[in-house]
Amino acid sequence: MKKQGILNSELSALISRLGHTDRIVICDAGLPIPDFVPRIDLAVVPGLPSFFDVLEAVLLEMQVERVIYAEEWQRVNPQAVQRLEAELPGAERDIVSHETFKQLTREARAVIRTGECTPYANVILQAGVIF
Repeated sequence: MKKQGILNSELSALISRLGHTDRIVICDAGLPIPDFVPRIDLAVVPGLPSFFDVLEAVLLEMQVERVIYAEEWQRVNPQAVQRLEAELPGAERDIVSHETFKQLTREARAVIRTGECTPYANVILQAGVIF
């Protein structure tokens, strides 16, 4: 049994297989997920787990060089975006329309669905390297 870190076997395996520039999505409960993109569904009930609970766990194990999120999230919930940016110091940022964001999810290695019920609480994380 794993002693620390992410215990969810699918999520742990996903992160360990990432290479430089691979992308994953952490999303709210309502984001449409393309059928052909692998889904890791962590949602239990509305709000559980939260977007930030999952993000913080992923960031313990994943090196991120770029973050992509929707401009609508910035308008609707600037406090959440400030928290997101504080969690990812030094990462490059791309802010796109929500429609463009949904198109970009089609290129992700996987989508991690949370129980978050806050509009636009979605992010694409692009893997960096540790050297």
